[in-house]
Amino acid sequence: MTSLQKYQGDVRKLVVAIDVGTTYSGVAYAVLDPGVVPNIQGVKRFPGQENMAGDSKIPSILYYRRDGTMHSAGAEAAQPGMELEAEDEDLQLVSWFKLHLRPERLDSGEIKRSELPPLPEGKTVLDVFADFLRYLFACTKRYICQTHASGESLWSSVHDRIEFVLSHPNGWEGLQQGKMRQAAVMAGLIPDTLEGHERVHFVTEGEASLHYCIRSGLATDVIADGQNVMIVDAGGGTVDISSYSFTSTSPLTVEEIASADCIMQGSTRVNVRAENFLHELLKDSAYGNEEDIKAMMDYFDKSTKPIFKDKKEPAYIKFGSMKCNDPKVNIRRGQLMLTGTDMESFFMSALTSIVATVQSQRQAASSPISTVFLVGGFAASPWLYANLQRELETLGLSLCRPDTHTNKAVAEGGVSFYLEHFVSARIIKMTYGTIIGTELNLMDPEHRARMHKRLVRPSGRIMLPDYFSAILTKGTRVQGNEEKSESYMKEAREVKTLDTMSAEITCYRGSKRDPRWVDVEPECFTTLCTVFADTSKVIKAPRIASNGARHYVQVFDIVLMCGLTELQAQIRWKENGEEKRGPAKIVYEDNIERLH
Repeated sequence: MTSLQKYQGDVRKLVVAIDVGTTYSGVAYAVLDPGVVPNIQGVKRFPGQENMAGDSKIPSILYYRRDGTMHSAGAEAAQPGMELEAEDEDLQLVSWFKLHLRPERLDSGEIKRSELPPLPEGKTVLDVFADFLRYLFACTKRYICQTHASGESLWSSVHDRIEFVLSHPNGWEGLQQGKMRQAAVMAGLIPDTLEGHERVHFVTEGEASLHYCIRSGLATDVIADGQNVMIVDAGGGTVDISSYSFTSTSPLTVEEIASADCIMQGSTRVNVRAENFLHELLKDSAYGNEEDIKAMMDYFDKSTKPIFKDKKEPAYIKFGSMKCNDPKVNIRRGQLMLTGTDMESFFMSALTSIVATVQSQRQAASSPISTVFLVGGFAASPWLYANLQRELETLGLSLCRPDTHTNKAVAEGGVSFYLEHFVSARIIKMTYGTIIGTELNLMDPEHRARMHKRLVRPSGRIMLPDYFSAILTKGTRVQGNEEKSESYMKEAREVKTLDTMSAEITCYRGSKRDPRWVDVEPECFTTLCTVFADTSKVIKAPRIASNGARHYVQVFDIVLMCGLTELQAQIRWKENGEEKRGPAKIVYEDNIERLH
């Protein structure tokens, strides 16, 4: 395990990493004192878990009153008798809310929005996310104030200098990151200012897990041998798979060697398949009602699923009382018996998908991989671990997992990510660019086929719209501070039209290596963000068109800062010979063309 370095900042700060998981959540932090080596710690005591001190996770659940206010959250919402209180007070339980935030492209036959527990009436996923962030932050403040010497004084010295690290699945993108930052504002974690926004940082769950494996010593032998490693973070909603190469040991530097993957095969999918099975099994039984099945699923989730390890052994679900009997469906004295084969069927899709994704990513990796680390809450499943180990051994891969606390990997790894940034290079997961107009070329059959779309620019040139100009292509390896840019120009008849510049950054998710026309596969193009700049002080070049009409031209660059965990985009231009840049904002689409 490598040692943390002394904090080089000038003033005391606090870094807080929050891992909001689908089923469980955790928080880790470090006080940063100038000249002192930080100590990464987890929040190990939450309200409602006072008798379980040392537990670093709480359930990701909330109860809401009908007026939309939050009644309770976390462990407090899971205390004994809470269901009776909820029934008496007409409270609504919210769980798995994180999955409502996922990108639409991750929807599949495995998961449908209709299967997700509903959000409270009048509440958006951002409202719920913000309420839960606010709750976790309050728990963190209470823990620090109660466990540190002069805790109240410590908190008051850093409360306006807190850096937040929010983790998310590998498959989430800029849109989800933007919503999470918005939720942090709504929760009161940061002010809604540029300075406040810059105090929120994002890390993928895969990269945070890598940091945890390095920090915990799990990767020590791999680092020493110069091996490459794959991280499988199996959580409640997603399984995130990432591959890395240790390129240097002093200082420790890591590079991503394959595009990270995210599959919707977390432990909640096991629950969904089990519940569907129970509904079908018990459809003609007196115990096939919603109340009994809910009781069965609660026991299944807490007791049956976590200990299942072998299809040769039956599994039992307790519910009701000793008087509950139905031999036709294997219910005896309040226990439903499931065959090991039935139990295994609930897990099998997850195993199959994980193995297939591991194989695919291994083949795509730029260097050979021999070791796989399994972390995350789902990693604690003895069935998943044993069967994944067996499957990977046939592929020549060895599987390792931490002895305990796999659920705290992401939160503690998030703090390590902020402090150390081991990963120096990443693989771009999709192609980024912008949609522009391109000048008509009658010699090109693709152009002739689109003649009906032609437009005339102020200069008199004939242009074709819907042309994709790639700036950064899928599979490109980029360094942490690397920038990619392309130059473009815009024409206008009125000079005031050029007082602002804007351009949409578009993602291409298809399989073509060099996509050109949006109309060929429009479903593969989505808007990531829009970059905007105030160019009112920039001199616009006057031009005379072939027909004598006067117009103006603006030249600018679109810049992608692409090596970070959060893709950023800017517009760059020259003003009195000096380079200027504009930050990203959401504006309406504008027509631009590439400058050749």
